[in-house]
Amino acid sequence: MNQNNSFELNLFKSFKEGDETAYTFFYDKYFRRIQSFSVQFIYDQDEAENLAQEALLHLWQNKENVESLNGIQAFLFTYAKSKCLNLIRHNKVKNKFKNDLLNHKERELDIEVLNSLQFDTLELTELERIILESISELPPKTREVFIKKRFENKKNAEIAEEMEVTLKAVEAHMTKALKILKTKLSDYLFLIFILIYNN
Repeated sequence: MNQNNSFELNLFKSFKEGDETAYTFFYDKYFRRIQSFSVQFIYDQDEAENLAQEALLHLWQNKENVESLNGIQAFLFTYAKSKCLNLIRHNKVKNKFKNDLLNHKERELDIEVLNSLQFDTLELTELERIILESISELPPKTREVFIKKRFENKKNAEIAEEMEVTLKAVEAHMTKALKILKTKLSDYLFLIFILIYNN
């Protein structure tokens, strides 16, 4: 067991015993992951942040039901999945598209994808490792653009200004990144949808 795993395992034990400092560690670790996952389906940044906060509060209130360190991630993603489905089905989210027919099809696809997801703890850990490795293998500038766009939620104009490149260059790097990742991760299509499909 490496030092990080040992450290987190000790924190998990403290978390189970009601240690708020340990809970804060896991809150900080998972908040953006849950928020980023949720916004892919409900298209509302504020609502996704609220959902992430709610998921992590639910984790704290149900800590006795989480039996392992890896179980935290599965618990949070499963909860977020359920809440996203409820929000979509009750039309409590903003429309991403103005065209009603296109929006309806988008909603149906989101429901279909969400329904298909089963968050097994070991599978999540392995898939996360695979996709992070694939991102790390992108060309340097393409990788930088991709991370700023997908994980830091920055707009193309912000990225262009920070990197001192044109908007077209940013768009080109994103297109390149998506093409490479979709090819490398073709066996994990549902994960690609969650993590990188947001154009």
